Amino acid sequence: MSDLDRNYTSPFGRAAGRVDAATVDAGLRSYMLKIYNYMAIGLAITGLAALGVYMGAVTPDASAAAGRIGKQYLTSFGVAMFVSPLKWVFILAPLVMVFAISFGINRLKPATAQLLFWVFAALMGISLSSIFLVYTHTSIVRVFFITAASFGALSLYGYTTKRDLTGMGSFLMMGLFGIILASLVNLFIASTMLQFIVSVIGVLVFAGLTAWDTQRLKNDYIYGYASQGGDVAERAAITGALSLYLNFINLFTLLLQLLGQRD
Repeated sequence: MSDLDRNYTSPFGRAAGRVDAATVDAGLRSYMLKIYNYMAIGLAITGLAALGVYMGAVTPDASAAAGRIGKQYLTSFGVAMFVSPLKWVFILAPLVMVFAISFGINRLKPATAQLLFWVFAALMGISLSSIFLVYTHTSIVRVFFITAASFGALSLYGYTTKRDLTGMGSFLMMGLFGIILASLVNLFIASTMLQFIVSVIGVLVFAGLTAWDTQRLKNDYIYGYASQGGDVAERAAITGALSLYLNFINLFTLLLQLLGQRD
């Protein structure tokens, strides 16, 4: 579910010229900080939603359990969330939300777009709550910090490098679609080797996308939003946060498949 189609670029275009460099530099720092703050809040909402669903879904009392997955005893709520057909609603809901935000952003007020982003983050947390049933809590925390450190380094590289990463975009998108197709195929053949290959390639693709997206967001501000501001820049910050958020979530889930210790 985390391998969402994130093939959306800036929907607002670019202005033809540069504005004053000193003004841009100050505005750029504020703009990027806003993006990272939105992303961090989104990740916090996702984590709290995932943990909250898990805590309500399991019980240590076998006699009061309504079901079981592996070693975990489930409450009636847990059976509804992880066993019943209702689980597909929460698995597919984030995909619907990400399309609603990305394709409807121009028609949304910034406050509405921000609210939809928070709702999306919560739905993503609900869909990811099952990882607590599969992996040990220690390994989840460990992989999260590995992901955070990796993401931070990659995003910093994308922001500071003088190398133009634009050419990587089409190649990375092709890799992304390849991963999605391979994952869909593996739903039917259930090959552990294919899953391993997809995870390894996926980590490389989303590592590249993190650097590429960061540079893209920086350039979009310099060549467009610095001279526009207002609601346009605010909506762009939300879609930028969504891009980086999806990169982080996908890096985390793929690294968890590679490095996580199963419970």
